[in-house]
Amino acid sequence: QVQLVESGGGLVQAGGSLRLSCAASGRAFSGFTMGWFRQSPGKEREPVASINTSTSNYADSVRGRFTISRDNAKNTVYLQMNSLKPEETAVYYCTASVRSRYDTWGQGTQVTVSS
Repeated sequence: QVQLVESGGGLVQAGGSLRLSCAASGRAFSGFTMGWFRQSPGKEREPVASINTSTSNYADSVRGRFTISRDNAKNTVYLQMNSLKPEETAVYYCTASVRSRYDTWGQGTQVTVSS
């Protein structure tokens, strides 16, 4: 069973940067499509970025500021977030497509952007 553990969240001022990490247990990590979602209070969970074996995709709201990457040797996916905005305060979740699309989720990490 694959487990995902996020880290790297915290408090940052508007305009600042954070890098989130998501460590995956188990084998076959390199074949998984990985994604980051976020959920703000009172809002639905929304996709932020995803990466498969060859391409990455971004929500329009973060394109150019966020970068998703992966290190298959470390079974880890990253989300580098730059120029953060207060409205991006949310719990950020890592997800993996193990047997079906985004069927495995981490516990989430809180990102708070102060104005």
